[in-house]
Amino acid sequence: VQLQASGGGLVQAGDSLRLSCTISGGTSRRYNMAWFRQAPGKEREFVAAIRYNGNVHYADSVKGRSTISRDNAKNTVSLQMNSLKPEDTAIYYCAADSQIILSSIPNSRSWGSWGKGTLVTVSS
Repeated sequence: VQLQASGGGLVQAGDSLRLSCTISGGTSRRYNMAWFRQAPGKEREFVAAIRYNGNVHYADSVKGRSTISRDNAKNTVSLQMNSLKPEDTAIYYCAADSQIILSSIPNSRSWGSWGKGTLVTVSS
């Protein structure tokens, strides 16, 4: 499966942004999907995930400000981020895996497929 993330950009603190991940080469409804991010000098960290059955999971840092959703008909997964903060600045990556177990969701090494990232910059 191939993944392509888009929607990043430069925004001000408090603004909203919607990231999209387009899936090709596979049937999206079979995959668990996730967003991770990596800020300069930091490790890649989990942001949100949506499982094949629709269950969602969020990192505490974005919980209440972000919503992950999927449109299987369009083979896309989206991440709506509101009330953005400068600390949300990072490259955002989408990931997919058909067999990941619940406890491994926050672990980037557990995800089998990755797309190129999209840069989100939040100015103060």
